[in-house]
Amino acid sequence: MHAILTLIVNGDRRDVGIPEHYTLLEALRYGLGLTGSKQGCDKGDCGACTVLLDGEPVLSCLTPAWEAEGRAVTTVEGLAEPGRLNPLQEAFQVTGGAQCGFCTPGILMSAWALLQRNPAPTREEIRAALAGNLCRCTGYTKILDAVELAAEMLAAPTRARRGGEGGQAAAPAGAVRSPDPAVAAAAPGSGSGRDTAEGLAGEAAAPAVAGGEP
Repeated sequence: MHAILTLIVNGDRRDVGIPEHYTLLEALRYGLGLTGSKQGCDKGDCGACTVLLDGEPVLSCLTPAWEAEGRAVTTVEGLAEPGRLNPLQEAFQVTGGAQCGFCTPGILMSAWALLQRNPAPTREEIRAALAGNLCRCTGYTKILDAVELAAEMLAAPTRARRGGEGGQAAAPAGAVRSPDPAVAAAAPGSGSGRDTAEGLAGEAAAPAVAGGEP
């Protein structure tokens, strides 16, 4: 049996005809052709399939597609603006937080949800928010650095506006304040042993998840 669902994906209303048993991940990938969300473990362990549903991160491989009908779905394709990366994506590029890239879309979505509700998270809060996202390449330190840097980048325009309102010269449009020294000190290659899989996924590191299409 097939059904036609109406999904609001990245701000666009989309009708999709899919088998009734499809998950949200399958609807996005095979119904709408949005392959940014990755199909990894298919059992909610790796986090590569994470998307936002009404602003909250969910595992799309475990979410029935019909549960998302009429609700706001945000995928990694919805982060960037035309011709311009989202600051979070830029931060991952700067710090080397993305390597093979398979897990990156899910991590980006979990991190973006965190930054939307908490613009200045601590390192521990970042680690807790990403606890459900596994990565086999980076050792996690560069990922945490990237989220810290993104918080700095997102805060810079607000500080610039406040400076202008207070009579000080506002920073040029698009200017980004230098990251906090703590972030700069954690530049790519300066990883700390404590930010390992144990730090993100609990005391025992879960096995890395391979597989899925690009």
